[in-house]
Amino acid sequence: MPATSVLAAVELQTIASPQLWAITIAGLVALLVLDFVVTRRPHEVRMREAAGWSIFYLALPVVFGFGLWAWAGATVAVEFFTGYVVEKSLSVDNLFVFMLLLGAFAVPAALAQRVLLYGIIGALVLRAVFIALGAAALQSGTWAFLLFGAILVLTAGKVFKDAASGREQEVDISSIRSIRLLRRFVPVTDDYRGSRLVVREAGRYALTPLALAIVAVFATDIVFAVDSVPAVYGVTEDPFLVFATNAFALLGLRALYFVLQGALSKLRYLNHGLALILAFIGVKLVLHWAHGIWPQVPEIPTLASLGVIVTVLLTVTLTSVRANQRDERRAGERPDR
Repeated sequence: MPATSVLAAVELQTIASPQLWAITIAGLVALLVLDFVVTRRPHEVRMREAAGWSIFYLALPVVFGFGLWAWAGATVAVEFFTGYVVEKSLSVDNLFVFMLLLGAFAVPAALAQRVLLYGIIGALVLRAVFIALGAAALQSGTWAFLLFGAILVLTAGKVFKDAASGREQEVDISSIRSIRLLRRFVPVTDDYRGSRLVVREAGRYALTPLALAIVAVFATDIVFAVDSVPAVYGVTEDPFLVFATNAFALLGLRALYFVLQGALSKLRYLNHGLALILAFIGVKLVLHWAHGIWPQVPEIPTLASLGVIVTVLLTVTLTSVRANQRDERRAGERPDR
């Protein structure tokens, strides 16, 4: 087997022209500015407001996807929708960590949406960097598919191990290196000062706990990007579609947090399902790499991938609901002591 067949560069195909990239980024910036305007005055988010914004941000990718269907064909649209479902399911898991961080920093309810917004902006920037690095890796050789696949399989193993252990997720603020570093070199106020990140006290500047919470969210964004970007590259090799799926999945995360805040803890089997999805896409990437060397090795079609991912998510939701109902029945039948 010649080495060139293993190390051959991947010629990335993209549907995006420079104009489409410019329009997409401009639209993204406009939506972020709109979010800043909405959160300009800190307030506690009500369910009706959060639900309205969630519906809006769920409708956007649907419209975008059908637009792709009309313009670039069904294959591209299916790749987009599949990638979006993967990213959205992973982002829902991220909400668990955001919830724990907001609780650990005792972020006031009125400031929660501002922390989440900063976190989303940081995630978008980091995803863009990782997407560019991923594209460069793919162009340097097909080995990148094997690397991405290995990352996802190993991540899936860790996620499943944690889920099977039954341990609840927790966040140790003292273990976050960026927080320890900030506290060592910069003074921090004892209380929140509205939406301000930096204040001046006794002739020197000090950070507020809000700034530390945002830094902690940024730090977790890096971890999320490590498995998120390879996962969507397992669905499509088009950097534009990878970016679009990440952007649409993240944009509605702030509003979705307040809608699912009470329901997140009830999806007890979510991490089991995400582990299966990550492992499945990891195997898909390895098969894709092997197919380039040995054409007789089968590949998994994108439409089949979408079916598997949706089936796993539906199964996770239904089994979680049934398990919760079973526990409630048992609690009701238990005699009072």
